[in-house]
Amino acid sequence: MSARPNTAPHTAPHSAMVLAAGLGTRMRPLTAELPKPLVRVAGKPLIDHVLDRLDTAGIRRAIVNVHHHADQLIAHLGARKRPEITISDERNALLDSGGGVRKALATLGPDPFVIHNCDSIWTEGTRTNLGRLLNHWDEDAMDCLLLLAPTVASLGYHGRGDFALDPAGRLRRRGEREIVPFAFAGVSIAHPRIFDDIPEGPFSLNRPWDRSIEGGRAYGVRLEGHWMHVGDPAAVAAAEEWIAHADER
Repeated sequence: MSARPNTAPHTAPHSAMVLAAGLGTRMRPLTAELPKPLVRVAGKPLIDHVLDRLDTAGIRRAIVNVHHHADQLIAHLGARKRPEITISDERNALLDSGGGVRKALATLGPDPFVIHNCDSIWTEGTRTNLGRLLNHWDEDAMDCLLLLAPTVASLGYHGRGDFALDPAGRLRRRGEREIVPFAFAGVSIAHPRIFDDIPEGPFSLNRPWDRSIEGGRAYGVRLEGHWMHVGDPAAVAAAEEWIAHADER
């Protein structure tokens, strides 16, 4: 079961952190001369799939971190009008997912925000998944809320799952020899407090997530539709084929 929709007044996120600083190693040779966020899927760069989705959901501002072929990505983003974009420059040192967000906290501000990977796209169900995620957010009960894709309806994912959900929608990590039904779909909402007492420097988002899980304040929402993890050139081709025939499924 996913987290229950929130019906109490809450601070809806209006900002997002877009994680775009990776080296794109598994996407080579496509990323030899191109940053991974500019790899095209179905005629559109991955980062524009993300930013268009954020704009549609009412996210007004996006902080985008850059590293690999940063000048190309910055030039591309300069042509966009919405959402408003701020660059978080990581050319001096890669900070991993959590460290990149931690570096941008002063720009993100004190309110909850969306965190979005660049290699995650999906087909929608009857409602937009990002809209559903925003609607489920409850900052009184949650420190983080993750969008979770059923592994049986996912493309490009070959693992044993990342998380299970309890009846209230709280996250539980997969055990060492366990198979669980959900993979992280690359999008979450976080309250800045999950980074309290974590110093600057490289670290994974798993670090604050695990602390939130331990405290019973990490929740999940099940993705509707089909999730595509676009991590390598073969996955690009598979995703394009999937999108082209989505209406037939």
